[in-house]
Amino acid sequence: MSNTPAVRPLDGITVISLEHAIAAPFCTRQLADMGARVIKIERPGVGDFARGYDERVHGLSSHFVWTNRSKESLTLDLKHPDAAEVMQRLLESADVLVQNLAPGAADRLGLSFEALHAKHPKLIVCDISGYGEGGPYERKKAYDLLIQSESGFVSVTGSPDAPAKAGCSISDIAAGMYAYSSILNALLLRQRTGLGSRLDVSMLESMVEWMGYPMYYAFEGATPPQRAGAAHATIYPYGPFPVGDGATIMLGLQNEREWRVFCERVLNQPALADDERFASNSRRAANRDSLRALIVQAFAELTIDQVTDRLETAQIANARVNDMKDVWAHPQLQARDRWREVGSPAGTLPALLPPASSSAFTPRMDPVPAVGENTDAVLASLGYAPEDVARLRAAEVV
Repeated sequence: MSNTPAVRPLDGITVISLEHAIAAPFCTRQLADMGARVIKIERPGVGDFARGYDERVHGLSSHFVWTNRSKESLTLDLKHPDAAEVMQRLLESADVLVQNLAPGAADRLGLSFEALHAKHPKLIVCDISGYGEGGPYERKKAYDLLIQSESGFVSVTGSPDAPAKAGCSISDIAAGMYAYSSILNALLLRQRTGLGSRLDVSMLESMVEWMGYPMYYAFEGATPPQRAGAAHATIYPYGPFPVGDGATIMLGLQNEREWRVFCERVLNQPALADDERFASNSRRAANRDSLRALIVQAFAELTIDQVTDRLETAQIANARVNDMKDVWAHPQLQARDRWREVGSPAGTLPALLPPASSSAFTPRMDPVPAVGENTDAVLASLGYAPEDVARLRAAEVV
């Protein structure tokens, strides 16, 4: 068996990222996981403002730890006149430039695709913004919750009485993943054409793509899906139900065969399968309050383990409503050995392996950097002598 380390898909690819918050850092962390060298440019002194969101991870920000492992942190004041030379040297050997600065900021810094393409024809430029280039919303500020609202996501999420946002940064994640996959596509395209390309990734469009089901459900002015809390808006029973020991079980039925088995083996009420009120999914959804009462009554005398056993025996899809403590200790993640340890300024921290495993290589799982931790090393790799680095520091360029 060879002792040679497996080659990762993006080994040898260099990514320069002018990033903050979540969308771009989440994208570039995926690239780093696959072997790319990601040089994260941060503001001198304070760095990415997401570092200050909270102090939940031994004094570090939960958002930052999540999205910034395996990167190098270079502090650089992009507005300083001497920063242009540093950027030029960085881009000479870069394959990808990612940015999610404020709308128009990259253009003002001379870092638009149009400005860079003639000098760096192989460079791929990925611009991530709230609303994309052009249109009346081009310069509008965009944060995750605002895009959840503009995309219609909030309107179909929550309880019948009140809309709700997602509990994680779903708009940022959507845009970050589309940026990641688009960069991979651009790298493949470059192999054929020899040229880099510009990617324009919109948070709004990323979320609207994910809203395809509710949008088509409400096609041509039809009534949109009703908010149903944690239950499915249009399939029933599909959602959470209380159990006698105070726990909650999540279950889902997809077809009429499962409905009959559910009545016979889980509820122990076989006659219910032929009740006209519940004879199809649309009828069950229309009469969900009556059906919910029957299910809750049947589960009231059972523990979560008993209900789970019945559902498993009947091969009805189910899940426990885990909190964060439960997920950290999830038996499936433990059994599949999905946790690793990564370094950080606060010491060693657990980190989940990237979800898609490969038989050919192991993902990169390197430390979360401190602000500017790699500045001297990166500048040295660009040909700056120690006295040049000292001069840049004295001028507060880095």
